[in-house]
Amino acid sequence: MQVGNAKRQINANRIVVKIGTSSLIYPDGKLNLKTIDQLAFVLSALCNQGKQVILVSSGAIGVGLNQLNLTERPTSISAQQALASIGQSKLIMIFNQRFEHYGQQIGQLLLTHDVFDYPKSRQNVLNTFEKLLQRNVIPIVNENDSVAVDELDHKTRFGDNDQLSAIVASRTNADLLIMLSDIDGFYNMNPLKSPDAALISEVDQITPATFEVAGGKGSEYGTGGMFTKLKAAERLMNENRQMVLANGREPKIIFDILAGIPVGTWFNPLQRKEFSSHGSK
Repeated sequence: MQVGNAKRQINANRIVVKIGTSSLIYPDGKLNLKTIDQLAFVLSALCNQGKQVILVSSGAIGVGLNQLNLTERPTSISAQQALASIGQSKLIMIFNQRFEHYGQQIGQLLLTHDVFDYPKSRQNVLNTFEKLLQRNVIPIVNENDSVAVDELDHKTRFGDNDQLSAIVASRTNADLLIMLSDIDGFYNMNPLKSPDAALISEVDQITPATFEVAGGKGSEYGTGGMFTKLKAAERLMNENRQMVLANGREPKIIFDILAGIPVGTWFNPLQRKEFSSHGSK
């Protein structure tokens, strides 16, 4: 792990961008239209540059809460699924409006875990991804929360969109996952509790000690937060793929990431470094 400001060598043509609920929705439940508009602008610009882009977006239940003027998330699965159904339709409508403003076509894919578990359905959805990307269309992906549940052996939930984004990046053979969150990156200690916490610029290997820094799965810093992001990074690094974790407050940070500016935390596997040091194929 490194704390530094050296320029990065990030070469990526197929990119998965994951943005979390906290970046899309204000604390009062209202949609953050500024962030959504900037995200649409940036991703559209990347497509105009010849990049292939996939967006994994959270926020369906949060938007559903706002649509029904609710302040607390219900506890029952059926009520949450109903909110997801309402929120997803609103969310994709907003995305379609903003991307259309920049002349960019989008497509929606709502996925469940079993789609990737079964070879035939997996190949079908991967074919869909490929056709969309070939036509310069941005697939917008979310978990199909209105139907996804875990029942006995039939697992349909991904668990969280951090894992979903890593699986999508892996299965679509993406070069890079950019994970936009409400935190600037991975720190050497919990920044919520330690004012002296320092941002780690680069991680080239994830070990049990790395997870300990995140505080473990049961911690305030780890639950549904840094722990799941490290699991996503671990999956990708094991496949010699890169991930950058950065703050999604201003999605134009994506331009900085692709320009090699050292923002956020770059999860860059050792294998890729060794490959780079010996030259290209």
